[in-house]
Amino acid sequence: MKTHISVIIPAHNEEKYIKRCIDSIKEADKVFPGNTQIIVVCNRCSDRTEDIAKENGAEVVINEDRCIAKVRNAGIAAAKGRIIVTIDADNRMTKNTLREIYGLLRSGKFIGGGAPIRFERYSFPLWCNDILCRISFGLTGLYCGIFWAKKETFDAIGGFADIKAMEDVATAKLLKKYGKQQGKKYTTLRKNYLINSTRKYDDLGDWLYFKLMIENAGVLVRAAFGDRSGMDTLLDKMFYNYNDEH
Repeated sequence: MKTHISVIIPAHNEEKYIKRCIDSIKEADKVFPGNTQIIVVCNRCSDRTEDIAKENGAEVVINEDRCIAKVRNAGIAAAKGRIIVTIDADNRMTKNTLREIYGLLRSGKFIGGGAPIRFERYSFPLWCNDILCRISFGLTGLYCGIFWAKKETFDAIGGFADIKAMEDVATAKLLKKYGKQQGKKYTTLRKNYLINSTRKYDDLGDWLYFKLMIENAGVLVRAAFGDRSGMDTLLDKMFYNYNDEH
């Protein structure tokens, strides 16, 4: 049976969230006329993520890299679909996401794109984060969240940018540049969006990222000038080690 779309889910100890992510993809697949493959890339998992993924019909790829780009690329390498969609394990997609992606790529006008981001709950600081995201995406056109493009396109750009931080922005730039060469636009979904998890805000407070920017201003400035030692430690704490501690 032909596979039209492969959805890649990188997952490090995501037993609390992986099922609802898979369920959202299944709901989107119900209204999508093609066939969808779900791949969970279990990255250094020590919980039940792999078992839950298999129990819910996903295929599992095991990966030990400590770099989210390499984790996503491992999923892309195993994908059978002509179209690749990526989504993080604690997030969800809306019902017509796959149908819209398929239609945009079939139009021949777009190289790929991202998706608008909406939080699963809101407060004043989360609205501030939301507005900042919308302004940033609107000014740069580097939409992230859910990534989507043809597999041949990801192969052409070498997959996700193999860097530890801001790999999403770097990858969006690569897709946008490649699209320009092909006479196609890098865009975003119009009718659907990413439902963004608030897990870190729930645990650490809704002002989390504003506090981090203030508390680590020196680290961010030094990183801008090439000294990434402090940035790598911060990234390990907030992303690569977070699931082990929570």
